[in-house]
Amino acid sequence: MPDKDIAEISGDAQAASPAVGERLPYNEYTTIDWMHELIKDSVRHRHLSSKSRVFESLQGWLAAALIGFFTAVVAYIVDITQASVFDWKDGYCSTSPLLDKGSCCKVFDELEGGCSDWREWTDGWGKGPLYLAVAASYGVLSAGLTMTTRHVLPRVDCDKSDTKIIGSGIPEIKTILSGFVIKGFLGFRVLFIKATGAVFAVGSGMCLGKEGPFVHISACVGNIVARLFPKYRDNARKQREIISASCAAGLSVAFGAPIGGVLFSFEEISTYFPRKVLWRSFFCSLIAAATLKQLNPLGTGKLILFETSYKTTYSPLDYLFFVFLGISGGAFGAAFCKANFLWSKKFRKIPVIRNHPVLEVFAVVALTGILQYPNPITRQGGDSLIKSMLVECTKDSKDWLCSVEKNDPRAARMWLIYGVFTKLFLTTITFGCKVPSGIIIPALDAGALFGRLVGLSVIGASPGIFAMVGAAAALAGVTRMTLSLCVIMFELTGELEFVLPHMIAILVAKWTADSLEKEGIYDLAQMILGHPFLDAEAAISAARKEDALVRKLIPPKQTMEEITVHLGSDGCVSRDLLEGKLALLRRRGLMDAGLVLVEDRMLRGYISEGELEFGLGKELGCNSVRLICDGEDVTQEDTLDLSMFVDQTPMVLSELAPMEYAVELFGKLGLRYVCVTRERTGELIGVVIKKRLVGYLESIRSSTN
Repeated sequence: MPDKDIAEISGDAQAASPAVGERLPYNEYTTIDWMHELIKDSVRHRHLSSKSRVFESLQGWLAAALIGFFTAVVAYIVDITQASVFDWKDGYCSTSPLLDKGSCCKVFDELEGGCSDWREWTDGWGKGPLYLAVAASYGVLSAGLTMTTRHVLPRVDCDKSDTKIIGSGIPEIKTILSGFVIKGFLGFRVLFIKATGAVFAVGSGMCLGKEGPFVHISACVGNIVARLFPKYRDNARKQREIISASCAAGLSVAFGAPIGGVLFSFEEISTYFPRKVLWRSFFCSLIAAATLKQLNPLGTGKLILFETSYKTTYSPLDYLFFVFLGISGGAFGAAFCKANFLWSKKFRKIPVIRNHPVLEVFAVVALTGILQYPNPITRQGGDSLIKSMLVECTKDSKDWLCSVEKNDPRAARMWLIYGVFTKLFLTTITFGCKVPSGIIIPALDAGALFGRLVGLSVIGASPGIFAMVGAAAALAGVTRMTLSLCVIMFELTGELEFVLPHMIAILVAKWTADSLEKEGIYDLAQMILGHPFLDAEAAISAARKEDALVRKLIPPKQTMEEITVHLGSDGCVSRDLLEGKLALLRRRGLMDAGLVLVEDRMLRGYISEGELEFGLGKELGCNSVRLICDGEDVTQEDTLDLSMFVDQTPMVLSELAPMEYAVELFGKLGLRYVCVTRERTGELIGVVIKKRLVGYLESIRSSTN
């Protein structure tokens, strides 16, 4: 949470404004109640017929299959389009202008004269400027498309606007899967703009990748498909289960890594991942990978993106180099996270940049072209660069880098050093620009460049081995991925023999990065974007620093007066009273708060704002509203019965309970609210909603940073 103070979140806090009432952060976000959705699904299931239950059991598998298939189709279109767009900066294919250079020249790869079908735009002095002009136009087009989704989001630091689909979308998806709602983030329009914007952003040559956006694209596909099935359309909890499965498919098609995709969804994305979600994710990822293999965007007939086959292996002495690569990758990751966070907080707050984000994208694309174009290594696309770093040079190798390493090792080292520093700098200023982009490929690029540089100094082993391990270490330092990353790396390369070096480098990189910077890039991105997220482990660590009790979360007196309804012995109140209370809730703008029902200072129940609004709109002629029925029939003709909407068994905590109790209840059970009672007497003294807890924990974390 930013340094600016919001309304105090403690028992004796005063309202931020007497006229408006207390304001909490994240007003525009709503939350779901996982327990409520579970009960609703159970009630629906009990009323199904025997035939309907058969279809019910098949809906999840059918939805997973459709998501996997359509995700692979979208990925195929993006892959082949992006490859062509990237190469159009240099020239075009005379036989088919829509083909990229690799597809156009496939038949001529082994010919001495090169490819006669590929035509450069120009061979003169204008080649470089033309390359920069086309790249800049790509960047501006991508940013322009992205800015069409410009939307005002709730920011605690009073920023007035933000863009919804920048970056990879992973921070927002984590927020959604943790129980918050971001409206319009997973629709078809966003899917189209994300896919199209990613094509031109990657095609511009900027230090970013399309693999991260694939996760957002797959989540959009999952959300769209889920609407076709009542089981998921009408239940927010079940909908998030299917979105978790779709995220696995996204990374599966991004890297051709179906198992790694499942583990990535479990380790990095989802907060709720039971066994049935694991199996659905596995199946969804399988269908996506199988479909992509048949579509064959790489033209190899294989899923492996960076297939390698090393004739040499590593010795026990090389473990020292793997540890060194881990330390270096962790240090790079921590430095990148800190630098990118400061760049986003300082440079992007400059009025000109904040108000004209397309200008920033244009400047970054221009700087990227100027710095990367002179270097034949960094001039390549991100995927091609990694392939060139992993290659094992032989006597017959015709690869440019192999030729330089053989004929002029000093020049090869200089190009690699230049590439490392260029990638580190450009990735820092690029990530977070107003274009769809990911951090995975740029991190792998930088790590592979450094790993290859280290490998040139190792005798008896291929430099490509160290490039491969260095790439994994750098990505681990940036994202703090562990198990999923290790699996992804051997699925990417097909080299199961090098799992042990990957494990060593990844673990060392994570330990190093955690010691230098506690947060990974996705967590920091959530802070920059201002998205609420309840990480149970981080929250408990923050709570321990304060030795806090639940009573610190009790709302101010004014807030409690606004949300408390005092019931009579018959459980009824006047309609005018409830409409006045509802107006106060609307004025606060929380959208998912509610009213607590009290009788003689004792808790009787809780009714949410949405259900209260729906219930009051049913019968306008009733002057009295019954909220607690106690099993009795409502006989008064002028009384509206809303007892069916009341939670008469809300979760309750004592004011002296440790803060960790509240964190576990909200995090593990997915609650929206918890009632707080006084020690010994049991009388109600407060109601804590999820947003209040998140805001309090964010204030602790910001004060300790």
